[in-house]
Amino acid sequence: MKRVIILCLTLMAFFSCSVNDDGANYSFEILPVESVEIPSEFVLGETYPITISYFTPSTCYAFNDFYYLKELNERTVAPINYVFDSNDCENLENELTEATFNFYVTNTGSYIFKFWQGENDNEEDQFLTIEVPVVEL
Repeated sequence: MKRVIILCLTLMAFFSCSVNDDGANYSFEILPVESVEIPSEFVLGETYPITISYFTPSTCYAFNDFYYLKELNERTVAPINYVFDSNDCENLENELTEATFNFYVTNTGSYIFKFWQGENDNEEDQFLTIEVPVVEL
């Protein structure tokens, strides 16, 4: 798993430095998930909002998209932020940001969500893992 995230970060770093229409330089950064709002169960064929919370380091960060890896019934998720190259960024302390995606349930059984929470001291990926069963009505 660590190799997948490192590969994605490397590819994003390689392709991310560009100039947008306003002339601002930016890159992308995957940020660790602090907490998650997710249902305790799913119903087949329904769609559910899943909201993640993460700390935004400075005013130069803005949500872009989700890193979303799908492997059978397992989903690995993390927020991807723009990081604007600017001299007037203000550091933020405890600035919790929320982002939501919709999850459509297509399989029976359970889904295992792994929300990336950064690396430990040994540079091993850490995850908040949540299993959500799919129930029948």
